[in-house]
Amino acid sequence: MGFTRRDILKASIVGAVATGSASISSSLLAANKTVKIGMNIPMTGDYAPWGLPGLYGCQIVADDINAAGGVKIGSDTYNIEMVAYDHGYDTEKAVQGYKKLVLQDKVSMVMMLGGSTVASVLPWAQRRKMLTTTLLPSDITPKSDYLIATCESHPLYDVTGVEWLAKNYPDAKTAAIVTNNDAEYGLQATATYKAAFEVEGIEVVDVNLHGFDITDFAPIVSSVLAKKPDIFCMATSFYVTPLMEQLYHQGFKGKIITTTLDYYDEIIAKTSKEFVNGTIFQFPDFDDPMLNESGINFPDPGGFDAKFRKAHPNDWSAVSWEYPAILLNWIEGAKAAGSVDPTAVLKALKSNKNPEFVFGGGQWWGSQLWGQDNAVVGRWPVVVIEDGKARIKEFGSVSNWLDKNKDVLIKHMKELGLRTV
Repeated sequence: MGFTRRDILKASIVGAVATGSASISSSLLAANKTVKIGMNIPMTGDYAPWGLPGLYGCQIVADDINAAGGVKIGSDTYNIEMVAYDHGYDTEKAVQGYKKLVLQDKVSMVMMLGGSTVASVLPWAQRRKMLTTTLLPSDITPKSDYLIATCESHPLYDVTGVEWLAKNYPDAKTAAIVTNNDAEYGLQATATYKAAFEVEGIEVVDVNLHGFDITDFAPIVSSVLAKKPDIFCMATSFYVTPLMEQLYHQGFKGKIITTTLDYYDEIIAKTSKEFVNGTIFQFPDFDDPMLNESGINFPDPGGFDAKFRKAHPNDWSAVSWEYPAILLNWIEGAKAAGSVDPTAVLKALKSNKNPEFVFGGGQWWGSQLWGQDNAVVGRWPVVVIEDGKARIKEFGSVSNWLDKNKDVLIKHMKELGLRTV
């Protein structure tokens, strides 16, 4: 499309400097139009860490863009206003919030976490032709024309961690999986890890899928460790911290792999730095030096990381940068469309066969699994804790793995009763 996300901020800042000042007068900002971007997310309750930090991140990006003079879309310049609704991961509230954002706030896009809350709004969203985003591509159906996943490709990226593990620790030949038994997160990730382990010739010796009523993980961990796995996989667990504590107390010495390791500093405090070192997962801190390399489509990752942690020192999670990346996707589409109209932006985004994925190498995918190519997949980082700090070891290609092994993935999805086309 002729520009990168870094250019979105850079062009506005350069324009400000050219006028003799890096600051933008309030009168100039007031002359801008305003485009509203909706977030229908959990900001309280158990799911809040996968919602609220994303709002904080989007506000940082929006404030930076607005302070630099706004964003030029078509013949108009816009300030970005974030409008959020807290549905607490309740489906009825999700519908109420979605309708409020669309009908009352007149937003141009609605960002959501995913799962049952997205499913609850899809029929109405489809009729309204409202551009909606999710962090769970499995929400996509053959009929969800206006639902896209432009950032997170959960759980597809998990294959990159297994690839890296197998390459660097070839003696690790057996694995056990322990995670929650929900279809939205736990089972999706379990199927993907099982497929990735199969491709690498790693035997899965135990799968323990538990409910959300578990309070004591000691018996689960001890029963699994009795199988003597080389690898302990937590998939996309909601209970990473208590599982890690039990692994520590029960003396596990093998490799640990998981989708996320949010709040890993708290895990280190409850176990030890030495124990957590070597844990493999999929979500980097944004002060990582490798995010300054070419191909990364996120403006000033280190500066964003510093601003976020200064304003919200205890709230960094996987979604802190994901919703902002989606916002940048939307800006990319709006600039290409020359419009903030939801259908025009969607058309512009989908017409780009190589969209700018946050970590590079993006392409539309999904029809083979979910019925529509409405998810963007690309490179994804493999992250390892080193000396108590998350560090990117390499970027794996989700697209290449899917090209070779999608049938293995579909087989495991079906075996766990998950929806495929």
